[in-house]
Amino acid sequence: MKLYTKDHEWIAIDGDVATVGITTYAQGQLGDVVFVELPDVGKALTKGGEAAVVESVKAASEVYAPLDGTVVEANDKLADDPGLVNLEPEAGGWFLKMKLAEGVDTSDLMDEAAYEAFVQTL
Repeated sequence: MKLYTKDHEWIAIDGDVATVGITTYAQGQLGDVVFVELPDVGKALTKGGEAAVVESVKAASEVYAPLDGTVVEANDKLADDPGLVNLEPEAGGWFLKMKLAEGVDTSDLMDEAAYEAFVQTL
Protein backbone atom coordinates (compact mmCIF):
# COMPACT_ATOMS: atom_id res chain seq x y z
CA MET A 1 0.00 0.00 0.00
CA LYS A 2 1.46 3.37 -1.06
CA LEU A 3 0.29 6.53 0.66
CA TYR A 4 1.22 10.21 0.43
CA THR A 5 1.55 13.23 2.72
CA LYS A 6 0.78 16.90 2.11
CA ASP A 7 4.53 17.48 2.57
CA HIS A 8 5.12 15.38 -0.60
CA GLU A 9 6.54 12.26 1.01
CA TRP A 10 5.41 8.81 -0.06
CA ILE A 11 5.32 5.76 2.13
CA ALA A 12 5.01 2.20 0.88
CA ILE A 13 3.80 -0.06 3.68
CA ASP A 14 4.56 -3.78 3.64
CA GLY A 15 3.48 -5.41 6.90
CA ASP A 16 5.10 -3.43 9.72
CA VAL A 17 7.94 -2.02 7.58
CA ALA A 18 7.55 1.06 5.40
CA THR A 19 9.79 2.57 2.73
CA VAL A 20 9.83 6.39 2.63
CA GLY A 21 10.85 8.84 -0.09
CA ILE A 22 9.81 12.07 -1.75
CA THR A 23 7.32 12.30 -4.58
CA THR A 24 7.96 13.03 -8.23
CA TYR A 25 6.32 16.42 -7.64
CA ALA A 26 8.70 17.22 -4.76
CA GLN A 27 11.86 16.32 -6.66
CA GLY A 28 10.63 18.42 -9.57
CA GLN A 29 10.25 21.42 -7.26
CA LEU A 30 13.71 20.86 -5.76
CA GLY A 31 15.58 20.52 -9.03
CA ASP A 32 18.87 18.61 -9.23
CA VAL A 33 19.54 16.85 -5.93
CA VAL A 34 23.21 17.15 -4.91
CA PHE A 35 23.25 15.75 -1.35
CA VAL A 36 21.08 13.65 0.94
CA GLU A 37 21.52 13.37 4.71
CA LEU A 38 19.99 10.12 5.94
CA PRO A 39 19.11 9.07 9.48
CA ASP A 40 21.07 6.45 11.39
CA VAL A 41 19.65 2.95 11.71
CA GLY A 42 17.90 2.70 15.08
CA LYS A 43 16.80 6.35 15.14
CA ALA A 44 13.28 6.78 16.46
CA LEU A 45 11.12 8.90 14.16
CA THR A 46 8.05 10.84 15.18
CA LYS A 47 5.31 11.58 12.68
CA GLY A 48 5.90 15.07 11.30
CA GLY A 49 9.45 15.21 12.66
CA GLU A 50 12.58 15.47 10.52
CA ALA A 51 13.63 12.12 9.06
CA ALA A 52 16.20 13.22 6.47
CA VAL A 53 17.50 16.27 4.61
CA VAL A 54 17.72 16.67 0.85
CA GLU A 55 19.80 19.42 -0.75
CA SER A 56 19.44 20.54 -4.32
CA VAL A 57 20.90 23.27 -6.46
CA LYS A 58 17.88 25.38 -5.42
CA ALA A 59 17.45 24.69 -1.69
CA ALA A 60 17.77 22.36 1.26
CA SER A 61 14.60 20.74 2.50
CA GLU A 62 13.60 18.43 5.31
CA VAL A 63 11.99 15.09 4.65
CA TYR A 64 9.43 14.44 7.37
CA ALA A 65 8.49 11.11 8.90
CA PRO A 66 5.00 10.25 7.64
CA LEU A 67 4.39 7.95 10.63
CA ASP A 68 5.98 7.00 13.95
CA GLY A 69 8.61 4.28 13.84
CA THR A 70 12.26 3.31 13.96
CA VAL A 71 14.75 3.44 11.10
CA VAL A 72 15.80 -0.08 10.05
CA GLU A 73 17.66 0.84 6.84
CA ALA A 74 18.93 3.92 5.03
CA ASN A 75 19.46 4.00 1.26
CA ASP A 76 23.26 4.16 1.20
CA LYS A 77 23.22 4.40 -2.61
CA LEU A 78 22.15 8.04 -2.21
CA ALA A 79 25.49 8.95 -0.58
CA ASP A 80 27.33 8.15 -3.80
CA ASP A 81 24.53 9.03 -6.21
CA PRO A 82 22.05 11.58 -4.79
CA GLY A 83 20.76 12.10 -8.33
CA LEU A 84 18.83 8.82 -7.94
CA VAL A 85 16.24 10.96 -6.17
CA ASN A 86 15.69 12.83 -9.45
CA LEU A 87 15.84 9.74 -11.67
CA GLU A 88 13.69 7.41 -9.57
CA PRO A 89 12.00 9.43 -6.79
CA GLU A 90 9.33 6.83 -6.13
CA ALA A 91 11.51 3.74 -6.66
CA GLY A 92 15.33 3.48 -6.35
CA GLY A 93 15.61 6.99 -4.90
CA TRP A 94 13.92 6.04 -1.61
CA PHE A 95 15.43 7.48 1.59
CA LEU A 96 14.78 5.05 4.42
CA LYS A 97 12.93 2.03 5.66
CA MET A 98 11.27 2.14 9.04
CA LYS A 99 9.60 -0.34 11.34
CA LEU A 100 6.25 1.18 12.12
CA ALA A 101 5.21 1.79 15.70
CA GLU A 102 2.38 -0.38 16.99
CA GLY A 103 -1.06 0.93 16.07
CA VAL A 104 0.02 3.76 13.74
CA ASP A 105 -2.84 5.74 12.25
CA THR A 106 -2.68 6.26 8.48
CA SER A 107 -6.08 7.97 8.21
CA ASP A 108 -4.63 11.42 7.40
CA LEU A 109 -2.45 10.08 4.55
CA MET A 110 -3.70 10.16 0.97
CA ASP A 111 -3.93 7.45 -1.65
CA GLU A 112 -2.49 8.21 -5.09
CA ALA A 113 -5.72 9.65 -6.53
CA ALA A 114 -6.19 11.98 -3.56
CA TYR A 115 -2.55 13.06 -3.71
CA GLU A 116 -2.77 13.81 -7.45
CA ALA A 117 -5.91 15.89 -6.80
CA PHE A 118 -4.07 17.72 -3.98
CA VAL A 119 -1.11 18.53 -6.25
CA GLN A 120 -3.49 20.01 -8.83
CA THR A 121 -4.53 22.63 -6.24
CA LEU A 122 -0.97 23.89 -5.75
